[in-house]
Amino acid sequence: MGTQSISKQALQRLPVYLNYLNALPEVKPANISATAIAEALHLHDVQVRKDLAIVSSGGRPKVGYVTQNLIDDLRRFLGYDNADNAVIVGVGNIGRALLQYDGFGDYGLNIVAAFDNDPSLVGRPINGKGVFPVEKLENLCGRLKIRIGIIAVPAEAAQSVCDALIRGGVMAIWNFTQTHLNVPEHVLVQNENMAASLALLSKHLSEQMHRQPDPLSERPVLAK
Repeated sequence: MGTQSISKQALQRLPVYLNYLNALPEVKPANISATAIAEALHLHDVQVRKDLAIVSSGGRPKVGYVTQNLIDDLRRFLGYDNADNAVIVGVGNIGRALLQYDGFGDYGLNIVAAFDNDPSLVGRPINGKGVFPVEKLENLCGRLKIRIGIIAVPAEAAQSVCDALIRGGVMAIWNFTQTHLNVPEHVLVQNENMAASLALLSKHLSEQMHRQPDPLSERPVLAK
């Protein structure tokens, strides 16, 4: 396996490759090439080849990779085989949906607890996960050695929740709020900004609509 560093963009492509390989028929081909993966995903084959070279040393000219070995190397590189415990703060619509999703385990994420300041929610498990008062967040994170915190609270509470997570030993934060979080250098924040994603979709739609003629405008006008 290569030892060079990997860019954020390349790192974000690796799960795409893994998902593609996992979605192959149950009886998978014994070998697969970077070119085949690139063609299936509509990516440049040189880019895919460079990405995979960082993850696995198993590629062979004209043969490609042993498919199962490449899957194993991708999972190992992404840390999916080593479950990281995480907590969710905020069990509103987004937090509840995340708690009810059972697929995180496939990606090495184990949500062990949730926190909220609503007394009507505290003490009522969601999908087998306990819901605790926010006042216990820092202490429980420290005791359970939690390293990943998921924030799904109202924007005005996001920074104080972030601070409590960091005091409890959290080093990576998945932020589902629109608040810019101030964190120490050793803490990574991954923002899931739905407003930004929607802006990209809207911009793309607007550009496509301006490029393509309106089919309704091309209909012939019937004489009266």
